[in-house]
Amino acid sequence: MIETNVKETFLDLFYHDIENLELDKSNKLNLFTLKVRNNSFVYDELVRLLSNQLYHFALSRTEVQKLKDVEEYATLVDKAKEKLRIYSANEGELGEILLYCLLESHLGAPKILTKLEIKTSNNDYVKGADGVHLLKLTDTDYQLILGESKLNSDLQKGIYEAFGSLSKLLKENKKLDFEIGLINSQLVKEAFDKNLYDFLKKVIIPSAKEDEINTDYSFGIFLGFNIEITDEELNKPNSEFRKHIRNKIQQQVQNITDSINFQIKKSEFTGYNFHVYVVPFTNLSENRKDIIKQMT
Repeated sequence: MIETNVKETFLDLFYHDIENLELDKSNKLNLFTLKVRNNSFVYDELVRLLSNQLYHFALSRTEVQKLKDVEEYATLVDKAKEKLRIYSANEGELGEILLYCLLESHLGAPKILTKLEIKTSNNDYVKGADGVHLLKLTDTDYQLILGESKLNSDLQKGIYEAFGSLSKLLKENKKLDFEIGLINSQLVKEAFDKNLYDFLKKVIIPSAKEDEINTDYSFGIFLGFNIEITDEELNKPNSEFRKHIRNKIQQQVQNITDSINFQIKKSEFTGYNFHVYVVPFTNLSENRKDIIKQMT
């Protein structure tokens, strides 16, 4: 089994304000709120943390290992940065990176492939799942998690967009087949030896004849949204502001669980599991670009 690169310590930068909230059909939602200092989210620490994970996200395991073996660490970082789109036109890659980090650090599901890996330049736009992760449930049962991230100031609209993209993926059968074919074709980049390669092939495309491994598809959803903060709130004492804003965010997320459940219960999603992650931002339209700018 492939190991995760993003360790559990990644989560130390966040308050886990809603933990494994039960959604319909045994699905779960987690709310992670960035640490607050002096009445502001610590975006500087987030930039540093994400920058340290960028090359694992943007490059294949074999490419990372080859560059490490020859100690070309500057090249490693530069290659990863080159994959990101120009920050002024970058609307969604922050969500993709955060989803990758949360699926690895919180769920313990290592990356198989990210959309960024197969880009040949930072201007490329690659359709399909944002990333693919593998979750081990038992020695014989696995989930192949297809990622979908949405950054929308309006959380309600973000939910609609995310599930709409997944619905389209499932309704157009060739798209899902293409995703699995793409994963299969990229496996050699993630396996260091033949044993691991053979294992991954067996998990991703299991044989019903052998009946040894069962793999189901599931979805990892990242929802980034904007939390409005008034001048009156900003002027609260630090401890009071911290408690107030976390409660406000929790309430806002709890208010939209019915919308998520409504989507989950749609007929096309019968039999699929969802791992939903929610992270709030202030001034989302500006900060999502500024974070990428600082990373690159």
